[in-house]
Parts: sequence; C-alpha cells; structure tokens
Amino acid sequence: MERKYGRPLVTAIDESRRRAGKRDQDGVPGWNVDPVLVLTLVLLVGFLAQGPVRRLLSTPVMQSWMTVFVAVVVQALPFLVLGVLLSAGLAVFVPPSVFTRVLPKRPALAVPVAGLAGAILPGCECASVPVAGALVRGGVTPSAAVAFLLSAPAINPVVLTATAVAFPGQPQMVVARFAASLAASCVMGWLWQRLGRPDWLRPRAAHAHEDGDGRGAAFWGSVRHDVLHAGGFLVGGAMAAATLKAVVPASWLHAAAGHPVLAVLALSVLAVLLSICSEADAFVASSLTQFSPTARLAFLVVGPMIDLKLFGMQAATFGRGFALRFAPVTFVVAVLVAVLTGAVLL
Repeated sequence: MERKYGRPLVTAIDESRRRAGKRDQDGVPGWNVDPVLVLTLVLLVGFLAQGPVRRLLSTPVMQSWMTVFVAVVVQALPFLVLGVLLSAGLAVFVPPSVFTRVLPKRPALAVPVAGLAGAILPGCECASVPVAGALVRGGVTPSAAVAFLLSAPAINPVVLTATAVAFPGQPQMVVARFAASLAASCVMGWLWQRLGRPDWLRPRAAHAHEDGDGRGAAFWGSVRHDVLHAGGFLVGGAMAAATLKAVVPASWLHAAAGHPVLAVLALSVLAVLLSICSEADAFVASSLTQFSPTARLAFLVVGPMIDLKLFGMQAATFGRGFALRFAPVTFVVAVLVAVLTGAVLL
C-alpha cells in the first residue's frame, strides 16, 4: 500500500515545492491576492473619499470642466463611430484597382482628381494611411496617393457634416475647411510629383486581408481597433479642451489669441499634439472661442494632415525617410493655405 499510495504523495509534495520555488524565483514569494479583498478595499476607499470628491466636483471650475468635456465627447462620438465604419469598409472592401481605372494617367491631373475623391470616399486618418499604401502598391502614381492621403480625412462627408454641426450658423467655416484642405492636399501632391524621389517612398508589404482573405473579420477587427484608438485620442482632446476652457487663466488665452500669428501657430501645434480624429476635431475647435476663426481653421486643416499618431503611421507604412521629409513640409503648407483661405473666406 505504501508503494501504491506513498509514491504519488511524495511526487505531489515535490511538485508543490517546485512550484513554490518557481514563484519565489519569479519574485512572488507565496503572495496570494484575493480579488474580493481588493474590491472591498477599493469600495471602502471610495466610500471614505466620497465627501472630498463630491466637494471637488461641486466647485465651479470642475463643473465648467465637466460641462465642456461631456459636451465635446457626446457630440463627437457618433461622427467618430460612423467615420470609422465607413473608412474600414473602404479600406477592406474597395480594391485599389478601382482607383487605378478612375484616375487620369497624367499625374498632374490625377492629383486634383484623387484629392476630390476624398470628398466622396470617407476615411479617417487611421484608414487613409493604409489605403494610400495600398494605392501605391496597386500602381497609382505616388503624387495622387499623397493627395488622397491628405484630403480623405479632411473633406469627406462625415467630417464636413460634423463641422457644420459644431459651427451652427457658420457655413463659411465648412466651405473654408473644404477649400483649404483640398488646396493643401493638391499642393502637397504636386510638390511630391516635382521633388519626390521613389526611394523615399517604401510602402510595406500587404497583409493577408488586404489581398481579399477574411474580409469580414478584417472589417470588424479594423472597426474595433480604430474605435478604441481614435476614442482614446477623442477623450484626451476633450480633456485638453476642457482644461484650456476651465483651468487656464483667461488672460493667457486672450494674450495668445490676441496676436494673429501666435494664435495660428499655437492652435496648429496644439492640433499636432492632441492628435484628435478628424470626425471629432471640429467640436474641440468650436470650444476654443477665444481664438479667431482663421486660427481655428488652421487647427482643422493641420490636424487631419499631420499629428503625432499620423507621423508614426506614415513612418511604419512608407518608411521613416518619407515621414521625416513629409511631416514638416505638410505642416508648413497646411498652415499657409489655412491662413490664406481664412483671409479670403473668414
């Protein structure tokens, strides 16, 4: 009986000791975290802190902050989700050969046609970069792909509708955003045609779903990724806008907004840093009432063309050499075109 039952018992004890030793080596010397205890402690801390938290939230500054934050998120979120759905469908279900057949053969004419295609085929920043990469791989001239890359997130119907909702009674802002974004996209396309070199543009190899496999799974995977990714930037942008509105002293904002050049540069840099999805940036811009319409137009034109997340995506898709040359030139062109358009239309 000892041989039959004793050996398994010793083996089990040795196995238990080995597991305990492995936990010690991993830096967890026998600690067992009880999730019920953790939840109880969290609830207890929340109960004890409800008084100070309630007093903090009842202050005028926090109430103003929450009002702006909730307003921006609630108004922008439906447009963001709609834009992600449409752009994912465009990236997954529309083959690049469609653009190759539609675009003119001459690159100088293909650039404005590709730019105008952005007004018909919606795509947010997260989708426009891989779509542009697919266009280059499918034989579309790079200058036309560049124009589409910049115009699609800025002048598609979802973005223009969101801009109209964010700026009620100001149709000139919608027209100015369309004109400035399209003009900047075409200028960048023509600049690439004139000065670009093929070795600067190195699109990565296509994934399996881009070749037609598992399109349904690729669509929903793209939707989930883009909603979470863009939603995080939306929340961050809304928090920044609410902070500027409620916390930053009004004298500082008026000082920056009172200088035309400084105001344009400040909001242009802010657009790069916030990296808000183009379907939501109009609601942030509309909350910055201290700044001139031209400065807010620069915010709307620069953001969809170059920001922190776009720089990373462009470097990953086309190569670091492309992104290092493309980003600063795009920023300068977008700012200049926005200022000229604002002077004429606003």
